[in-house]
Amino acid sequence: MKSKNGIVNFLLVVLGIFSAGLGFKGFLVPGHFINGGVTGISMLLAETTRVPLSIVIFLINLPFIYLAYRRLGVQFAIRSALAIAGLSLCLALVAFPEITHDKSLTAVFGGFFIGVGIGLTIRSGAVLDGTEIAALLVSKKMQLFKVSDVILVLNVVIFSFAVFFLGTESALYSILTYISASKTVDFILNGIEQYTSITVVSSKGEAIRKAITDMGRGVTVYEGKKGYGKDGHINDIRDIIFTVATRLEIPSLKAKILDIDPSAFIVQQSIDDTTGGLLKRKEHH
Repeated sequence: MKSKNGIVNFLLVVLGIFSAGLGFKGFLVPGHFINGGVTGISMLLAETTRVPLSIVIFLINLPFIYLAYRRLGVQFAIRSALAIAGLSLCLALVAFPEITHDKSLTAVFGGFFIGVGIGLTIRSGAVLDGTEIAALLVSKKMQLFKVSDVILVLNVVIFSFAVFFLGTESALYSILTYISASKTVDFILNGIEQYTSITVVSSKGEAIRKAITDMGRGVTVYEGKKGYGKDGHINDIRDIIFTVATRLEIPSLKAKILDIDPSAFIVQQSIDDTTGGLLKRKEHH
């Protein structure tokens, strides 16, 4: 089983490298656009210093590989180092054709192919871009900032420099590239069936539980008490129902719940990852 997973991960990295290589050399480099993150810094330096991107992208990522080795483990660091080295070799040795001269297509599809490459590599347990490593470590050191906050600040700085060195138009198209890449990475990692958790507090818990299970979803039921009634004291017992569904199922799920109990208290949260449990729909025959 481990060897099978290793082969799948290896193929994902190879596919990710070639996809990112196409995004760089087939779209962004000829169009003089950049991406966000560490790859964006590498492209900006390559554009302004004329040093080949294949060399710059490897050198810029070296400090982040070292940080990964120190904080995230040897295996992750080795996998990431090999993936980034593979991308550097791909950029140096593989001749990709220039796909289009249209600036909008260059920005959108350049970002798309780079996002596919980064997403597939992350799924294999490595990275092609050290941005996430840096952001994770900074957020741990400075707990006031989330990982997303650190990435946002880094990209604001990068695109500000892009305005100065590449011009306003190229910088704006580069922002479009980054948006395309980040959305593609999200899709590769989460897919269209991105899961959302629903917590329902209701006095009609059994009917709601049955409606959810009839939809083929698993539920967990807690017993709670209403913490603040009209008299300001704890009173009625309430069922607290927890379930996980895809975002496509959420509207119909909430409609069923409110049909049963219009006063039900519903909390909805996005989920980054899940393991185990009844995630796939169980069809009833």
